[in-house]
Amino acid sequence: MSEQTQQDVRRLLKTFGIQADETIMAYIARHTEQTPLQIRITLEDVTDYSETPPAEMLRVVVEGSIER
Repeated sequence: MSEQTQQDVRRLLKTFGIQADETIMAYIARHTEQTPLQIRITLEDVTDYSETPPAEMLRVVVEGSIER
């Protein structure tokens, strides 16, 4: 894997992490119910492969609970 590829992945994940954090915190501030917030984060490859998609598509799902 090239250095550029690693930098691109890290940049994208860092940007997502910052935006997700800001969005979740703002949501929690607006919705103050005392139940845990159940979150599912999904990452998917949305590349247009036309007629030759890879045998295995990229997909990561992370689920968790955030106490309020």
